[in-house]
Amino acid sequence: MTTGNTAERRPAIDAALAGRLVDAQFPQWADRPLTLVDPAGSDHVIYRLGEDLSVRLPRHAGAVGQAAKEAEWLPRLAPHLPLAVPVPVGVGEPAFDYPWPWAVSRWLDGEVATTEALADSSRAAVQLARFLKALQEFAPEFPVEDARADLAGRPLAHRNRATRAAIAEVAGTFDAAAMTELWDAALSAPGWGRPPVWFHGDFHTGNLLTVDGRLSAVIDFGELGIGDPACDLTIAFTLMSAGSRAVFRSELGVDDATWTRGRGWALATGLNAYTSYAAVSPRVAAQTTRQITEALIG
Repeated sequence: MTTGNTAERRPAIDAALAGRLVDAQFPQWADRPLTLVDPAGSDHVIYRLGEDLSVRLPRHAGAVGQAAKEAEWLPRLAPHLPLAVPVPVGVGEPAFDYPWPWAVSRWLDGEVATTEALADSSRAAVQLARFLKALQEFAPEFPVEDARADLAGRPLAHRNRATRAAIAEVAGTFDAAAMTELWDAALSAPGWGRPPVWFHGDFHTGNLLTVDGRLSAVIDFGELGIGDPACDLTIAFTLMSAGSRAVFRSELGVDDATWTRGRGWALATGLNAYTSYAAVSPRVAAQTTRQITEALIG
């Protein structure tokens, strides 16, 4: 939980501020134009900086550690991954009344992935499974005892109270009995009994880019961590249909317990986003309705 007043947690961010920060701290890029990226998600305000860079400024205190985390780990992970990732090239310091670290990263061209284009794509399902396998296989080079504390993932049970409250809140919209049954099953499923592995932590449709209709990049590694990879199975329920989901599961080699926990992650995160944003965003309402429904299907 963050502390402080709303102004401290939500500083005013505009192109003038971003420009001053870049000019002062990265003068080699001072002559490049800034273009707002919209929508950019709930954690960051993002500006394209010239043709090949981006500036990411945290919107709230909960995102302030992401710049340092990505700068530390993505350059090490990127060469081993089959899809592009946004490798940082600099971390900026607080200045001009902006209170937090911020980042300059390589710009990745592409359009945000959509279910309309990729839901039934076995090719995309295989690509995503292979990306996760590559990410997970890199974990032994960074043992948990050597990793920073902010890489430790929280267990699914951490979401229990909020998820049960959300189930009650949306009982008139979704099948409360089915959601409760899935949630109970996810919490009671055997845990990850193998060595901890890398996970993306926020692996959903909005964090995938495509070029010419094909997957090209994975972005936003703010939740990157080491532990149980079940959270990354959320992508199977945000992007895929039943057929491509089966291809994805087979390619990744997911056991029943991990799959059930993954469904639980998809349900919990879908409910959180639905109750927080669906009333004000038809786009979020549609996306999270699909995510919750697909999680219930399995």
